[in-house]
Amino acid sequence: MHALIVGGNGFIGSHLAEGLRAGGHAVRVLDPGPARADTDWSGIDYVRGAYTDAVLLDAALDGIDTVFHLASTTVPASSNLDPAFDVSSNLLGALGLFAAIEAKGIRRVVFFSSGGTVYGNPETLPMREDHPLRPISSYGIVKVAVEHYLRMYGHLGRLDPLILRPSNPYGPRQSAAGGQGFIAAAIARARADEALQIWGDGEIVRDYLYIDDLVDLAIRAAASGECGTFNAGSGDGHSLNTIRAAIERVAGRAMRVEYLPGRGFDVREVRLDIAAARERFGWTPVVDLDDGIARTWRALPLDTPSFPPGYPR
Repeated sequence: MHALIVGGNGFIGSHLAEGLRAGGHAVRVLDPGPARADTDWSGIDYVRGAYTDAVLLDAALDGIDTVFHLASTTVPASSNLDPAFDVSSNLLGALGLFAAIEAKGIRRVVFFSSGGTVYGNPETLPMREDHPLRPISSYGIVKVAVEHYLRMYGHLGRLDPLILRPSNPYGPRQSAAGGQGFIAAAIARARADEALQIWGDGEIVRDYLYIDDLVDLAIRAAASGECGTFNAGSGDGHSLNTIRAAIERVAGRAMRVEYLPGRGFDVREVRLDIAAARERFGWTPVVDLDDGIARTWRALPLDTPSFPPGYPR
């Protein structure tokens, strides 16, 4: 595989780049930010720039047979503040990317959607891929729209799209202050002995997937040639209060918690059915929650940051 990771300098993208390299694949990253210092980029072609730069993107696609699209300018908490920006930067940006990929004669596209926001509040649990899509945030709405366009390209025979819907990935290198990533932020709070602020009563449930398991699935699925949509989760749900208790066990002390009013765009529960990914790709998550939290705790720098009020969710 000769892979281009669009948005490869982020938490997921940097781990994916290392995973692809370890598997013997050729890897190129296209990202507007400087290469992060906590990642081993040896043997990886790092191109700095925006994928919306048509000339740069055209050059970055040379020699590529598989494109992983991970770039996003918003998170669920920020997307509702300016939906027009969300649409212009993420939906229109994706359409430009797909047009450039097609023009290069590349067929394989792997899109990282969202395993929580696209479904909205669940009708049934665990949620299968055919669960109704009723997002309650602009972030989720845009992800659904990108999915639909990819299916259109696939139906017309112009691309071979694979859509992954990751739940809540976590692990080393996840930002503790980026608006996503409750586990990373809560661990950082515990390390700094600062109060953990939680929106709502802490009983919101999420499906947490360790980053190594997500990367394993993404590489297997991309190499399989399969098209379609697949959930990527652990298959289990854990409340924010449960996560806090698990971190307290690792830290060996109780955390101070401040409960804030709930937010309208937070889905109340996410637990994904991952049977399709298991059956199609022979994949199963191997890192359980306690082990994953312990690994993340050990990997986090000791000089953890302070946080503004109201974070994390």
